[in-house]
Amino acid sequence: MKEPKKCIIVDDERAAHYVLVNYIKQNPKLELVFQAYNGIEAVDYLRGNKVDLMFLDINMPEITGMELLKIIPTHPKTILTTAYSEFALESYDFGVIDYLLKPIYFPRFLKAIDRFFSDENTNKIEEVNIDSVNVKVDGYFVDIELDLLLYAQSFGNYVKLHTIKRTYLASITTSEFEKCLPNKSFLRIHKSYIIAIDKIDDITKDFVIIKNEKLPIGITYRRELIDRLKNK
Repeated sequence: MKEPKKCIIVDDERAAHYVLVNYIKQNPKLELVFQAYNGIEAVDYLRGNKVDLMFLDINMPEITGMELLKIIPTHPKTILTTAYSEFALESYDFGVIDYLLKPIYFPRFLKAIDRFFSDENTNKIEEVNIDSVNVKVDGYFVDIELDLLLYAQSFGNYVKLHTIKRTYLASITTSEFEKCLPNKSFLRIHKSYIIAIDKIDDITKDFVIIKNEKLPIGITYRRELIDRLKNK
């Protein structure tokens, strides 16, 4: 028998967890590996673990299900579990294969699982071409266009995002933000700085220069920077 597909539940309602846990346990092709009760817990887990299927509620405090889908750089196949269907069409842009209206009945759950297993790409996490990152700024989520991003600078538990148009102070750590960026386009050059490689204007022994700003190169990051520039 093939390895069961790893799945997680993301929902702020304990009653919803109870129902889905019971349903998942009845399907030997599924393995429940994590339960999140808010979007922050889910983001933290997804950034460090491979997941095949996510049962995701839309209406949650702090980070909604749709906001979570916009934040994470790669998307496991997702089945929405919600009392509302108005987001159904928009959600299909983020790897959503079905949505279950609450209260969730077992026959409808089985139909959604059949759809998951019939998908040709269920053995892969969908790779998304990332052109923006969704971050929290002054209490609101803002899409930062990566083509406009020059560099990111650590600022305590925040990150200053310097773009061509303006600077944002985002409520996210530098390490968390780095995980949202495509590796081919961005590189950490210092514990406090991540740069857009194609925005480099000049480079010296100790500094990268972007738009007349001299950004320090950390000793432990210098070799990777040199190697990346050689291969461009």
